[in-house]
Amino acid sequence: MGQTYGIPTISTLLLKTSQLSDSTTSFKRYADTGTLIGEFMAFNPRSERAQTAIARTNFLHKGYRASGKILEADMLYTLSLFALEPIRFVKQFEWREMTEMEQCAVGTYWKSLGDALGISYGALPSGKTGFQDGIHWLGEIGAWSEQYEVQHMRPHPRNKEIAEKTIDVLVYNLPSFLKPLGEYFVSYLMGDRLRTAMMMEEPPAVFSIILALIFKLRKLYLRYLSLPRPNFMRLDVFTDKPNKHGRNWVLIYDGAPFYVQPTIWNRWGPVAWFKWALGQSLPGDDGDKYYPQGYHTHDLGPAYFEGKGYKELESFKETLRQQRMGQCPFP
Repeated sequence: MGQTYGIPTISTLLLKTSQLSDSTTSFKRYADTGTLIGEFMAFNPRSERAQTAIARTNFLHKGYRASGKILEADMLYTLSLFALEPIRFVKQFEWREMTEMEQCAVGTYWKSLGDALGISYGALPSGKTGFQDGIHWLGEIGAWSEQYEVQHMRPHPRNKEIAEKTIDVLVYNLPSFLKPLGEYFVSYLMGDRLRTAMMMEEPPAVFSIILALIFKLRKLYLRYLSLPRPNFMRLDVFTDKPNKHGRNWVLIYDGAPFYVQPTIWNRWGPVAWFKWALGQSLPGDDGDKYYPQGYHTHDLGPAYFEGKGYKELESFKETLRQQRMGQCPFP
């Protein structure tokens, strides 16, 4: 969620922990974050995989939250983005808006996940008395999030530094001569407030007009010409079952090939040839650098946390087994 990088308290901490200040770690952090989020979103909330991902996320944040390096308000703001941004993005760029029932489902899911992560809703008007449903929760956290941005999202050198590192990851797959256009595209999607906070240039007016037209044509195509995708064409991001190493592989990746199986197709297929032409690494390159044997969810995160926190993780999971039983998070 790029908006978090426009909050100086968040961007400063990320740079201090070196997870986005150095390109050697920024790509792994990108992969780890996406994998953890994907694990607890793609699988049943009561499943072992989802609960392990939530527990690992709790462990990775525990020390920083206890020491006050991660503010509880920043945790709540980050959660709000996961709930609100997909709704906003769909409204702005997809062929139809989410229905009220879909929005209620989004609010219900992320309220439940916030409970699992121990995030306090005390800052919201109904935080102590309780929320009626997902729509009610979305409305309150949306209003609070907007006010939080007004108060805390402001230009800062750390925001700019982390923006540059993040954009390096986002335009990773583009040839060098197209990277400036990729940066304009990212800037276009940011919006005025975030762009100002991250001290980025606004894309040229002509470029913005062209992009707006492209998105409009895409909407028309999806609404009138695109058939529903059949089940056999669904996009799976992770393998369903552990491999012989007891790990899982990532099936679709955007940046560096972390956790991708070095199959013949992944190393010699069309995408591999394209990446090779750009001078990028392929699955299986550089020994174990990209973890070609896959990932253990309980080891995801910065390298200095690998092999640590297993006892805390099991404790978190036991709590989830007792509290996260698939019930509605509203009374």
